[in-house]
Amino acid sequence: MTIDDVLTRGVEQVLPSKDTLARIMSERKIRLYLGIDPTGNQLHLGHAVVLRKLQQFANLGHDVILLVGDGTVKIGDPTGKDKTRPMLTQEEIEANFQTWKQQASHVLDFSTIRVLHNGDWLDKLTYVDMIRLCAKFTVQQMMERDMFVERVKNNQPVHIHELLYPIMQGFDSVAMDVDLEIGGSDQIFNMLRGRDLQRIEHNKEKWVLGTKIINGLDGRKMSKSYNNFVGLTESPNDMFGKLMSIADSEIITYFEVLTDISTADIGDISQQLNIGANPMTFKKQLAFEITQRLHSTEQALEARDYFEQTVQQKQIPTDIPTIHIPKNATALEIVSIAKPTESKSALRRLIEQGGVEFDGKKQLNPLDSVDVKDGSIVKVGKREYFRIVSK
Repeated sequence: MTIDDVLTRGVEQVLPSKDTLARIMSERKIRLYLGIDPTGNQLHLGHAVVLRKLQQFANLGHDVILLVGDGTVKIGDPTGKDKTRPMLTQEEIEANFQTWKQQASHVLDFSTIRVLHNGDWLDKLTYVDMIRLCAKFTVQQMMERDMFVERVKNNQPVHIHELLYPIMQGFDSVAMDVDLEIGGSDQIFNMLRGRDLQRIEHNKEKWVLGTKIINGLDGRKMSKSYNNFVGLTESPNDMFGKLMSIADSEIITYFEVLTDISTADIGDISQQLNIGANPMTFKKQLAFEITQRLHSTEQALEARDYFEQTVQQKQIPTDIPTIHIPKNATALEIVSIAKPTESKSALRRLIEQGGVEFDGKKQLNPLDSVDVKDGSIVKVGKREYFRIVSK
């Protein structure tokens, strides 16, 4: 990709201007970073948008940093929240770290990217350091943030520690002495605080690049909090199937920010959709491209075949996993054995919403015992099947 491609494709905004950043990038290697707070243990396609953008800068030869926010996560960024985000314990933070690099490696080439942790400098700030940093901003500046304005309007609390978050994120730019910070467009307010501090502390320009935000399976911003996400390490079948369920209006944005299909080809797809082409055709292409990128061509082909067989042709696949069920097990117990990594509350809701079938019959009460026999088929959600064997 060219400099112009990197600064344009999937980009919502560049501040203070794209042209000045492009000129600096053409003259020298710049230092830039993306910060991600470990608020959960699973990365999803929303993260992949900015991870892909980070890799594009690395591919151009710039000094690229992935910053793990083990310091800022102790405050908790309220971005996208209409209430205070719960503060995490050190144990929860450590648990969320465990598989991050492995997940991110589906998108990033870590031989070209440095990994740093902002706890290395934020945890060392003294009381005097904090006062000095806070003195460079006003309450009025912090309260310009849209979500805080809404909370005040709705008579909801805004806590002091939430006002500190943009300042701490801003200090990251000073600590690493960066030229550019990238993030989702919902992070622009925070990223601009780093621009303020770079100017104050280093008398240096800092650019800010905000990428487009993708919506999840329910039309809201993709988020673990909304449980509407597609995880980077989901099975090929689940990934392909979930991508087939996105709204038609999201197809072009997903192509732009999550695939390497040319801009010209995306324009052609957009034109075909506008004149009435069947969106299903392009969703399959999109789902294949993303599943192939995060898994393999062979697995993407198998996932496409599985989707066509189970969803479009409504056939039960022959090669499905077997689960061993005790006698008189409840619906919730059976589904929990089939999906051991899912929370019981999520599985309970799935059953109550009609998302689970035993031998073709919906089971709506999670606590009812289910009369099943060896060979019975349980369908979980739209695409997953399991064959039951009694213990």
